[in-house]
Amino acid sequence: MLSTRSKNLFLVTLTAALASFFIAFALVDVASAGGGKRIKTGKTRFGTILQDSRGRSLYLFTKERGSTSKCYGECAKEWPPVLTSNDPVATGGAKQSELGTTRRRGGKTQVTYNGHPLYYFVAEDEANEVLCQNVYEFGGKWYVVDRNGNAIKKG
Repeated sequence: MLSTRSKNLFLVTLTAALASFFIAFALVDVASAGGGKRIKTGKTRFGTILQDSRGRSLYLFTKERGSTSKCYGECAKEWPPVLTSNDPVATGGAKQSELGTTRRRGGKTQVTYNGHPLYYFVAEDEANEVLCQNVYEFGGKWYVVDRNGNAIKKG
């Protein structure tokens, strides 16, 4: 038979273990829900464009006529796809209704906006930087994207 003190110690330990379990479960749920790439807008010399949460400029590729990516190999080294682990999230001026995803060869998930797969330019790492606007490479033109998901063709 357990003493009262042993029973109380057991109950305290059990309660602490259950509380830890539920806290861990809640944190996993929150982390998975918030794990999607965040897309926002920012001001550049080309006007208001789509950016990631760090302010890196996002591009579309005119060779693509739908949401299926045509940028692989050397193209994807120069123009890395915007990847996400969960559903992307619109913040700061971007429209949630325009965000989507497409599955790339190999199984990774790429962010789309207004049906266009989104890309970075490899040489850009600073917020609001646009170094490769309106250029022809890999069989199509590369443009920064406005809030409505259209190519900004100036520049």
